[in-house]
Amino acid sequence: MHFKRWITGLIGAAVLVFLIFIRTRWPFYIFLFVTSLIGLNEFFNITSKGLPRFLRFSSYALTLILFLIIALKHVLLLPSAVFLFLAVPLIFQMLTYASFEKKWNNEDIVKAVIGPVYISLPISMLIFIDMGADGNLWIFFLLAVIFANDTGAFYAGKTLGRHKLYREVSPNKTWEGAVGGLVLGLIVACILLRLKIFDFHTMDMGIICLVIMLSIASQIGDLVESMIKRIYSIKDSGGILPGHGGLLDRIDGLLFAVPVLYVYVAVI
Repeated sequence: MHFKRWITGLIGAAVLVFLIFIRTRWPFYIFLFVTSLIGLNEFFNITSKGLPRFLRFSSYALTLILFLIIALKHVLLLPSAVFLFLAVPLIFQMLTYASFEKKWNNEDIVKAVIGPVYISLPISMLIFIDMGADGNLWIFFLLAVIFANDTGAFYAGKTLGRHKLYREVSPNKTWEGAVGGLVLGLIVACILLRLKIFDFHTMDMGIICLVIMLSIASQIGDLVESMIKRIYSIKDSGGILPGHGGLLDRIDGLLFAVPVLYVYVAVI
């Protein structure tokens, strides 16, 4: 289990580093789009296997439109694309209302809206971050801190875990694991910012607060996905990543951490 986990992690890290630092940005954006599609597919498979094909594939199509709008820098169209994530399922429900209860239920419509907002929107924010000053460095920093947080939480929880973080949602997660993840995240952030190639920011109080917020957001994202899996009585969101489970099992914390970094880079 641990061997598969590390091999998968190292291969994934190598691919990400290559895509983050190559000069041409389209391969990275395509990678993010494919990641969104896989994540959406896993979400729908967990929560609404009976979702009408039209709604499932319209979510995929709207995700493509969202990514194209951002990548091509047509930002004025962004609110319209986001609105369509809500409008298309509602229009579909209205047009099929007469036979609605015979084919699917109201919850499917809600999930068709929640899925793209939960998965596609935060992943697409990485393109905005990438387009900013030192964007690829910020993305590498984010991934390094979040993966360090996950690793620290996993091993600290395994070895030191005594006090449950949220037993009802995830009985295996502990406060000791959460603190271990935060500490390792801070250590990795400190090491990165002391390297010459990552001198885009100093290790000041702002970065410390950012890492703390990223850690908290990551833990919340992890718990949210644990809650979803617990509701539907499944262990993993899929099996695409040996040793990790599904893609959502790997990026659940990242989905909540990306908006935090986006706000920090864009505003602070």
